[in-house]
Amino acid sequence: MGIFERYLSVWVGICIVLGVSLGSAMPGVFAYIAGLEWAHVNLVVAVLIWIMIYPMMVQIDFASIKDVGKKPKGIVLTLVINWLIKPFTMAALGWLFFKVFFAGWVDPQSANEYIAGMILLGVAPCTAMVFVWSQLTKGDANYTLVQVSVNDIIMVFAFAPITALLLGMSDIQVPWETLVLSVILYVVLPLMAGVITRKVIDVNDVTHKRLNSLVRSLKPWSVVGLLGTVLLLFGFQAETILAQPQTIVLIAIPLLLQTYGIFAIAYGAAKALKLPHNIAAPACMIGTSNFFELAVAVAISLFGLHSGAALATVVGVLVEVPVMLSLVYFANRTRHWFA
Repeated sequence: MGIFERYLSVWVGICIVLGVSLGSAMPGVFAYIAGLEWAHVNLVVAVLIWIMIYPMMVQIDFASIKDVGKKPKGIVLTLVINWLIKPFTMAALGWLFFKVFFAGWVDPQSANEYIAGMILLGVAPCTAMVFVWSQLTKGDANYTLVQVSVNDIIMVFAFAPITALLLGMSDIQVPWETLVLSVILYVVLPLMAGVITRKVIDVNDVTHKRLNSLVRSLKPWSVVGLLGTVLLLFGFQAETILAQPQTIVLIAIPLLLQTYGIFAIAYGAAKALKLPHNIAAPACMIGTSNFFELAVAVAISLFGLHSGAALATVVGVLVEVPVMLSLVYFANRTRHWFA
């Protein structure tokens, strides 16, 4: 990992402090930025999120899909965890904590928004950072690419329906037009841009040197976009956070339980399926981590910059990196469990 990825939690923490400080000191500036929107999409945040997502999509090689049938067990495990288990356990934990355990500490409207943010995290499987987790666990890089590519194709079609289903089950009104627009804007178009970029560069570049060089040069910008988004979101949320700092802790608790719980399910299933470690570890990492960039973008589009849903997705960024690093450590320590 580069310095940006290695210390991502530190940079996120710094941006949170800066965002809250600037938001409370210059509320007028953040109010002006918040007003720069079209069709419920904030233009400044949309640019930052595109800066985040585009470098990830350039890495996806859909030509690798032809290899999907060679080792099907790892693919099946990833798909079952990502699309049949994780979204529903996330929604259940959100409801349990904010409607039952934390009901006396959080008002009903905020509780619904926090649950919505958690649902958006649960429905968005990881696309970018999973390559880092795979590398750190000595995973099969080509197989990881196949898994990510398959998940991205499914996400184009499944993200909106599953999100709408779970939001509806949580008694949250689903703005379908905004949801579909978000999927097109933050999934379909970046994927198309990534595919076109690869085709243009690969025409006369058999060794992929130019493509690899482009990916390396774009990676820091992805983190810059993420940090800029975090800074703005916490600036927009400054008043709420200063008035209720315990909110961050309340959101983090179910997110931590979800992450460790999903990994335990996936890792146990991988061992039962007798997968080799270089397939099992990345499969579990993909199933455990989230495409938090997409979750942040959709939360902003659906519920607004100042919403509890947007705040919950950003807390997901803060929680995920140190937790995933701890899981990488655990996976490496238990390599002998697998063939």
